[in-house]
Amino acid sequence: MRSPKIKALYDQAVALYQAGRLVKSLANYEQVLKLAPNFAGAHADRGLVLRDMKRLDEALASVDKAISIEPSYVGAWNIRAVVLRDMRRLDEALASLDKVIALNPASSQAWSNRCAVLAEMNQLDAALASANKAVSLQSNRADAWNNRGVVLRELRRRVEALASTEKAISLQPNYFDAWANRGQLLSDLKRWEEAAVCYSKVLALKPDDELLFGHYLFAKMAVCDWDRLDDKIGKCAAAIRAKKTTLPFPVLSLLDNPALLKSAAKVYSDAQYPRSLALGPIPRRSASNKMRVGYYSADFHNHATTYLMAELLEAHDAARFELYGFSFGPSQQDEMRQRVSAVFEKFVEVSGTSDANIARLSRECGIDIAIDLKGYTVGSRPGIFAHGCAPIQVQYLGYPGTMGADYIDYIVADRTVIPPGSQDDYMEKIVWLPHSYQPNDSKRKISSKVFTRQEVGLPKSGFVFCCFNNNYKILPETFESWMRILKAVDGSVLWLLEDNPTAVKNLRKEAAARGLDAGRLIFAGRLPPDEHLARQRLADLFLDTWPCNAHTTASDALWVGLPVLTCMGKSFASRVAASLLSAVGLPSLITSSRADYEALAIDLALHPVKLAGFWLTLEDNRTVAPLFDGKLTARHLEASYEAIYARYQSGLPPENIEISS
Repeated sequence: MRSPKIKALYDQAVALYQAGRLVKSLANYEQVLKLAPNFAGAHADRGLVLRDMKRLDEALASVDKAISIEPSYVGAWNIRAVVLRDMRRLDEALASLDKVIALNPASSQAWSNRCAVLAEMNQLDAALASANKAVSLQSNRADAWNNRGVVLRELRRRVEALASTEKAISLQPNYFDAWANRGQLLSDLKRWEEAAVCYSKVLALKPDDELLFGHYLFAKMAVCDWDRLDDKIGKCAAAIRAKKTTLPFPVLSLLDNPALLKSAAKVYSDAQYPRSLALGPIPRRSASNKMRVGYYSADFHNHATTYLMAELLEAHDAARFELYGFSFGPSQQDEMRQRVSAVFEKFVEVSGTSDANIARLSRECGIDIAIDLKGYTVGSRPGIFAHGCAPIQVQYLGYPGTMGADYIDYIVADRTVIPPGSQDDYMEKIVWLPHSYQPNDSKRKISSKVFTRQEVGLPKSGFVFCCFNNNYKILPETFESWMRILKAVDGSVLWLLEDNPTAVKNLRKEAAARGLDAGRLIFAGRLPPDEHLARQRLADLFLDTWPCNAHTTASDALWVGLPVLTCMGKSFASRVAASLLSAVGLPSLITSSRADYEALAIDLALHPVKLAGFWLTLEDNRTVAPLFDGKLTARHLEASYEAIYARYQSGLPPENIEISS
């Protein structure tokens, strides 16, 4: 029986904690424990306060003290699991939850928490089973329904995930995490307008959450909703300057400021994917006859990245390199999966494996150089590299910018996308390839179908400008340039990708607001890739976006013989099309100002002979220029691997390296 004084102090500590007054709550618990040093409940609750104060080592010690006093204390074991999860010691967190369940099999909270930990370990089937157990024990448990939704999303069972998340919201209407998860699911389903509304609700609950503001902003960009966009971009930039955690990927499409992009990536990496020392250092291995190179991606199927990479992978010198593929995306047995998986010495499906275990497996495979093909794009797993999956870690192709992580040693680039003198804008050391950093596949199929203007909705006559970039890349400044170009070229139209109906409506509205007949915007629905390539031949000139250029989309256009006009900025993402044009022998189509971009577009449209010269040059260069020579890119990339590996074997730190042609 506790004395009235101890009980009063303890009750006050609990109340202060519930009110969010952590410092005073902690002080009260300290007083309680001076009077009652063996009060297990106070030790456990003190651990919870310390956990919320981010003092995790002290929190764990406090909870362990509670357990040493009372080994069967279920609440303490639960708190211990939460602290260990925060510390990323997931195996131990899971063991603590299993202890709770052994003590109390009917604890729906423990089953729900077990689901969350297993989900972070990427053991998704087991996580779903735990979530189902939690809701069967307590059907009104909102966190269990939400955790179930998270797992179903990772399993790509998105409609079920949405229903589960909405069940959580029905039970707890202001449940922040559930609203955030609902927004992500709606985005996955490309229900962008609903996603934006959902994120508005989330931000009303937590206005200062910059990560969710990034999701909200991206949803707005996906539907081309530019209402007060300058203010929103300004808010995003201010958050980055204040070292707040923002999503790096949407920022690439909004800001042409490499220093800010680096800061955004670094803060995000530090907060979400800090370096983990759990697996210890990688022992230095002696060089062997064959270097083992691992490629890590969620996109080893019919996907833009694999379309680019296929021939390069096939062209690797098997006498000098052993290739390992680590696939953590959907197991789609489509054409590109079958083609690229056959290239690898070992192709491993790791989608159901934790980041730590993938890193451990990579070490066991003896990977010398690990290539991250995802960066911070959809489906990425930076945690694999945070654990250290190889002695040399490189990011390539998937993400056009720095990852801001001190465990990524190199970024593969060229002198156009990362010009000399801008190395300080990258955490990684630079590997400069001699032509374009971007590989391409000279075997890429173009449908033999001959499209007519009528069947794709184009007018019978008139100049056709096009841009098949995703709609989120279209900013008002780019659009205004397009409108001025159309006004200057009578009878011309702009052919765009129909990404979603709301974007179509908004872009037509924006055209009308600028005094242009909205009917001059023509929208193309999605087609199979080979047919999409074929229909592009109906266009006359591809107009690029900025600050985020066409990347694979620009290569697609050039591959079918369609000239691309770009405006080059300062960031990697804003210089990709310039890299491609340089490597295909069309540097005259690179501009560096909006005025020059508009003037050249108008000039080419009004002088068809001049434009025809670019078409002919592209036709002549397409099969001989470096851009579409996958084998040549493979030789240059291999030379870079040998150079960075030689430095490692010599005990030298990473350094900028240039590969000669």
